[in-house]
Amino acid sequence: MNRLVIRGARLLGADAADLLVEDGVITEVGSVSAPPDAEVLDADGLVALPGLVDLHVHLREPGREDAETIATGSAAAAAGGFTAVFAMANTSPVTDTAEAAERVLDLGRACGLTEVVPVGAVTKGLEGAELAELGLMARSRARVRVFSDDGHCVHDARIMRRALEYIKPFGGVISQHAQDPRLAGREACCHEGEVSGRLGLPGWPGIAEESVVARDVMLARHTGSRVHVAHVSTAGTVEVIRWAKAQGIDVTAEVTPHHLALTTDLLLGYDPVYKVNPPLRPTEDVEALRAGLADGTIDAVATDHAPHARHDKEHAFVDAAFGMLGLETALSVVSDVMVHGGLLDWAGVARVMSASPARIGGLAHQGRGLAVGSTAHITLVDPDRKVTVDAAASRSRSRNNPWHGRTLRGAVEATVFAGRLTHDVRNGAGNRRELTNATTSGADL
Repeated sequence: MNRLVIRGARLLGADAADLLVEDGVITEVGSVSAPPDAEVLDADGLVALPGLVDLHVHLREPGREDAETIATGSAAAAAGGFTAVFAMANTSPVTDTAEAAERVLDLGRACGLTEVVPVGAVTKGLEGAELAELGLMARSRARVRVFSDDGHCVHDARIMRRALEYIKPFGGVISQHAQDPRLAGREACCHEGEVSGRLGLPGWPGIAEESVVARDVMLARHTGSRVHVAHVSTAGTVEVIRWAKAQGIDVTAEVTPHHLALTTDLLLGYDPVYKVNPPLRPTEDVEALRAGLADGTIDAVATDHAPHARHDKEHAFVDAAFGMLGLETALSVVSDVMVHGGLLDWAGVARVMSASPARIGGLAHQGRGLAVGSTAHITLVDPDRKVTVDAAASRSRSRNNPWHGRTLRGAVEATVFAGRLTHDVRNGAGNRRELTNATTSGADL
């Protein structure tokens, strides 16, 4: 029997207690006498949270292993405190069949550092014209329940309605990348306003997001199905979601760490590390996103971790790829902005980074309380340790890190996945399971 004792952790930031984990399950909470064969982890002063769950990551495998692999992405996830990540479908080939979804599932299980959950495409090839094999993916070994054309908007209302109707019987959810292509085309890369005008960059107006969200919540009401809004970025979208929830419409939403903390003014230097879709927004939007997350209008934090190799990212701003890293820094950003900003307590962090995303994604064994009988997915956080982000130290293969050089307050100290330590800073172990190329390959990109 494998045993682990976590000594003296503050459960959800409240009173300190010990946790006994046996064969991947929490079997005792309180004052624990460590069995002779148990590994003991000193967690004095640390906050214990249920393992973090990320609804939105790009692991790039198959097809773009130069930017990320499931192994390197899993290593980054473990270092960030995540015990489950949802891998988006925009790979090459696209995850639009049962076989493709099962391949992602198997690669994640082979790594063993976090649960890798495949997201299925809504439409074949992400082309927006014909529904993908939604039912076959749902019935496969991968048991896909989240579907998204992320990177592309399901802009055809007829296709979106059919998708919502199709996934309803098996409890699926459509995660929408809300971007009306007629209002914000593929070239749009900067929030439409003073900064875009000054820099001469194609504008991405908030209404391009808000109008799609408004349409989709009405479609969700019409079909009685579930819609999830990915990477909410504007105050207007927050208001639409707040209204929809008040009407009893089954809508959920996520916000990224970068949209909670970074503003469009950062684009004044034309640094492509800040090019992301949807774009960084003005301060008033950032403040609305923080308030929406705090009051429950926005359900979850999701990273939209989007690694890119240097030959895709290091270009003139308009030509660079969209996206930025997020897995290893997400908890620190939320701690710095939301906890130390007085907007969330640690129980609130557990809600938006563990319980709610697990519920939305249909993972009954993730996001549970730190109670006897729960699977031992646990994240230990030092709430006060200040970390200065070093992009070169990332476990990701890529280095497009917008937090490089910034000091954040709050840091993941250890991650326990199904009872096993997969990350442990205090013992200098990093990711405890060594993976070929998982932590060293990034130096060459």
